Amino acid sequence: QVQLVESGGGLVQPGGSLKLSCSLSEGFINHFTMAWFRQAAGKEREFVAAAIRTSSTTRYRDSVKGRFTISRNNAKNTVYLQMDNLKPEDTAVYYCGLRVAGTVSTVPEGYKYWGQGTQVTVSS
Repeated sequence: QVQLVESGGGLVQPGGSLKLSCSLSEGFINHFTMAWFRQAAGKEREFVAAAIRTSSTTRYRDSVKGRFTISRNNAKNTVYLQMDNLKPEDTAVYYCGLRVAGTVSTVPEGYKYWGQGTQVTVSS
């Protein structure tokens, strides 16, 4: 079955950068939407960014626009999230999700497969 594995999380100071990766166990389907969500302690999972098809169309939540960049590498079956100028409010477990459709969704219910998550902590 399709499996997704996130990596790249860690502890970083405010203003720092991290690059998250999400690797798929199955062949890459370039017409499916891939997305990053995050969940802070005691809060609901929230949308961060999505890439529709082969990075041709992207969406971001307003609070990360200009700081985060989502991209897809079809040859490596991997989706990335480059995070720059990180802020303490970015602290959360970050999950990648696979939507079995080529359209936009910004809610967790729109995604069929999920990774286990990778912790991002922004603190001085």
